[in-house]
Amino acid sequence: MRVLLTAGVLFNLLYFFPNPQNRKINPITINIPKIIAIIFIALILDITKEVFSVFGSNILDMTVPIKILLVVKDFNLPFERLDTWITEAIKVSDSTKQLLNENNFSISRSRVKNLIEDKQVKADGVIINNPSLKIKNCEVIEILLPEPKEAIPLPENIKLDILYEDNFIIVINKKSGMVVHPAPGSYNGTLVNALLYHCGENLKGIGGVKRPGIVHRLDKNTSGVMVIAKTELSHRNLSKIFFNHDLDRRYNAIVWGQPINEGFIEKPIGRSQLNRKKMAVVEKGKIAITKWKILDIFSPFASLIECKLETGRTHQIRVHMSYLGHSIIGDDLYGKPLAQKYFKNLYLKEKNKLIKSFSRQALHATKLCFNHPINNKYLEFSSQLPEDISVLIENLKA
Repeated sequence: MRVLLTAGVLFNLLYFFPNPQNRKINPITINIPKIIAIIFIALILDITKEVFSVFGSNILDMTVPIKILLVVKDFNLPFERLDTWITEAIKVSDSTKQLLNENNFSISRSRVKNLIEDKQVKADGVIINNPSLKIKNCEVIEILLPEPKEAIPLPENIKLDILYEDNFIIVINKKSGMVVHPAPGSYNGTLVNALLYHCGENLKGIGGVKRPGIVHRLDKNTSGVMVIAKTELSHRNLSKIFFNHDLDRRYNAIVWGQPINEGFIEKPIGRSQLNRKKMAVVEKGKIAITKWKILDIFSPFASLIECKLETGRTHQIRVHMSYLGHSIIGDDLYGKPLAQKYFKNLYLKEKNKLIKSFSRQALHATKLCFNHPINNKYLEFSSQLPEDISVLIENLKA
């Protein structure tokens, strides 16, 4: 029969042994047989085990999933299949979108379908694992978004446009649409996956397990020149070069309107208070300096500019140009297209429609210059504008 001691009983048992601080007489030494001491310790351990068997999972598991509650009658949506309805409901729910943004989550129909199949969705308190369930007779939908798990990237046979390679570094021309390293929602098909396949086992763990060899990055829809380290020493030295800004980084961008011919902006950049996925010019942000000059003008629509980074903040060019009122064409996060007053006739309206159809930010890393991290030799790499941006320029000139 298992004996469980309450806190009070345990306290009394401990108090049985004399405490010199609580007595005015000299303490009494009691010789306890070893068997009694062993039993006493076993009882204490048994209590500890019992406590953790009941409460252990709650005490140790500090990751609480995000819970979304959707009341069906609050949404004027067709009674479609469950995964489609949830996706549309989240799109029109400002509070739910804000919750997702605050926790850096994005939701697509395929992800909702996976959540349903993983038994993370309930309808009126009942777990549902059928994405095609009709929602007509449901009242409340509950979705649990588990803590995202970081996976160790695996090699993938993805073709790379290599500009230069030696035993210490590799310089590539990244294509638009490729994510640099695995992240929630993009665990496969990244530049890191491709590099692990190309460079082999030696690249693993350099500078970190999740981002081996990476010392800087380009946004998913930004194309152009990147350098990656192939050894620990080159990674360490390249990181110092980027940290000290001892390099020349230049980008070409097509922006709305026409900024002054050349200039620079020195405004601090930090995380947006309204949307965690966005950066913004904020008073307490990190110092950020961008120089620019106009290369061509496509009046009244846009301009082709060259930007030189004096610092390397997240989304720096996109944030700074948007702050100046000349956001990059195709930038769906920071974009601010020209007002409709500039497009009065049919020709201009068609031209505006063409520009707005550009599917990614028109930003390309054209030049990267630095000293080799091992032999200190000066290196300079350049990349021509990709076909989609070149076609956009031709359409703007037409």
